[in-house]
Amino acid sequence: MSSIADKTYESTPSLRVAFLGLGVMGYPMAGHLARAGHSVTVYNRSGGKAVAWVAAFGGSSKSTPREAAQGADIVFACVGNDDDLRSITLGADGAFAGMASGSVFVDHTTASADVARELHRAGKALGIAFVDAPVSGGQAGAQNGALTVMCGGDVDAFESVKPVAMAFSRAFTLMGESGSGQLTKMVNQICIAGLVQGLSEAIAFGQKAGLDMNQVLDVIGKGAAQSWQLDNRGKTMVADKFDFGFAVDWMRKDLGLVLDEAKRNGARLPVTALVDQFYADIQATGGNRLDTSSLIKRLK
Repeated sequence: MSSIADKTYESTPSLRVAFLGLGVMGYPMAGHLARAGHSVTVYNRSGGKAVAWVAAFGGSSKSTPREAAQGADIVFACVGNDDDLRSITLGADGAFAGMASGSVFVDHTTASADVARELHRAGKALGIAFVDAPVSGGQAGAQNGALTVMCGGDVDAFESVKPVAMAFSRAFTLMGESGSGQLTKMVNQICIAGLVQGLSEAIAFGQKAGLDMNQVLDVIGKGAAQSWQLDNRGKTMVADKFDFGFAVDWMRKDLGLVLDEAKRNGARLPVTALVDQFYADIQATGGNRLDTSSLIKRLK
């Protein structure tokens, strides 16, 4: 099973690319690059996932980020956090040690703006461009090749990678200088946190009032209350189904980045801070891997 949906790819020259990190997002993203005709070399911390990817899509795998990055025009990555990102880029076995001057590193990890700026500086000293490019759209977006990608970095580097990255994207946009992609992703997560809590309260209220909430969602989804969360999560929340989608653990990591940045820039985020604690309640009941829409469980 390839685990990616069929997609029509734009015609671009075949390049040598690497993809580091084959989790629920990286695995299908790398698959779209291969399907688009690029020569893909992959690396994953647990080698079995890399072997399975090569069996599904071709290409090759290597045992270190440095080996995977050697000879690549573009190196893509999608890992867990700041420390994971440093571990695959820096040091003797890191990707930067294997990349040639003039190549580009594109990071799809949701990480801090600080680490993006740090790696931008480190890459620049080696003649390597670094683009921070966190994504929105979740596992389904990765599988369908329909991610929204928010980028920070130099214009020339961004323009060189955009046609290639459109293999797994529906939008790939430069938001500003290094770190701007990560800051935009933080704005995205602030919005989602508030929307999911509001939707949770609305559904819980409607159920207490004895309404047919599936019918209610159909009706209000045609008006000003419409949102992606309502369209895609409303009825699964009514059905008490949460075994899919973007995990609570991941959202708490992201909101931690948001709240840390807010301390630095002085932004006041009372609702976001409150919803972060509501997610902590879900974790405390064992809901770490449930979808973020599981916030409604606190209200039942």
